[in-house]
Amino acid sequence: MDPLISVIIPTYNRARCLLRAVESVLAQKGADFELIVVDDGSQDGTRELLRPLAEAGRLKCLAQENRGVSAARNLGLAAAKGRWIAFLDSDDEWLPGKLAAQIQDLAARPWFLAAQCQEIWIRRGQRVNPGLKHRKKEGDVFLDSLRLCLISPSAAIVRADLFKAIGVFDEAFLACEDYDLWLRLTARHEVGLLDEPLVVRHGGEGDQLSAQEGLDYYRIKALKKILSSGLLTPEKAQAAAEEMARKRRIYEAGRIKRGKEIPEY
Repeated sequence: MDPLISVIIPTYNRARCLLRAVESVLAQKGADFELIVVDDGSQDGTRELLRPLAEAGRLKCLAQENRGVSAARNLGLAAAKGRWIAFLDSDDEWLPGKLAAQIQDLAARPWFLAAQCQEIWIRRGQRVNPGLKHRKKEGDVFLDSLRLCLISPSAAIVRADLFKAIGVFDEAFLACEDYDLWLRLTARHEVGLLDEPLVVRHGGEGDQLSAQEGLDYYRIKALKKILSSGLLTPEKAQAAAEEMARKRRIYEAGRIKRGKEIPEY
């Protein structure tokens, strides 16, 4: 019998913290799930680290050459058997009961095909409070999500069949691939929010995609893409166009100041 939830953890050279994430999933109670870890060409002993758990049947380990987080998540999606998909970044962790609480909430509000929960933020080992601009909301969150990505992969759970409608992660995006996906999702679908902090989100590490340069380049590409998709109402299209123009002004001014060429989007 297929599991209710497929949990997908993409990882690349995160052996130092991967087991923390994996164990936080395996510790979940009251939810029927499978765990799929996708090794995106790690060179740090990740597969050897996971082998005992895979041989014991506690998780499925998939491996590919290094192709990026989008390709890794998509490989996990292709192998997933659950009705729901939950993602966890390999440097984050879940609190006990995260999956059960979300599934119970979704069962009570079946009109939501995607939802997330609140998070505890840790930066360089210290707990910090998210700013007001990062405050998560429920319902039609498209307009609020234009400036910043307000849906966290580690907190999200999505109906598997929704990916057939909106598409999977765009493998051309080296960063902000989640921003691109959530724009496509929130263009037509509301998002639920379980107002409980059930994810510990770790940050401040130099190898995180969010720490890399040029994030606005990929956000601009995502906005250009959603504007040409035909998914947006006139109101949403106008807001997306205005936000794309704002991001272009800031990004291109920075490139000019540093003596760099303006790239094609």
